[in-house]
Amino acid sequence: MYEHKKQPLLTPKQFLFRLWYNLLVSISILAISIAIGILGFHYINHSDWIDSIHNACMLLGGMGPVVEMTSSGAKLFSSGYALFCGVVFITNIGVLLAPVIHRILHSLHMEDDSK
Repeated sequence: MYEHKKQPLLTPKQFLFRLWYNLLVSISILAISIAIGILGFHYINHSDWIDSIHNACMLLGGMGPVVEMTSSGAKLFSSGYALFCGVVFITNIGVLLAPVIHRILHSLHMEDDSK
């Protein structure tokens, strides 16, 4: 997916496309993660849909659960989902920053052909 250090640096247009692609991947990961949380809170904790959305979004955003968990299964799901959200958050940061960091490192490792 990324060019080798001996290949030329991407054009700005190609780099922008790569940024947009990674943004779409990141949004997809977030959408799937929120859907998992919504369905879990709705069916395991028996929360209303709006409460399930609110709880899933708050956990994914790092704020913590809002709705009280009524059963042991719901508490276990909430705990697992909170850990999952932490991994998703770190992964999304990596997905979003990968093209920028690669471009910087690639430009530092390019050989100077002007000599």
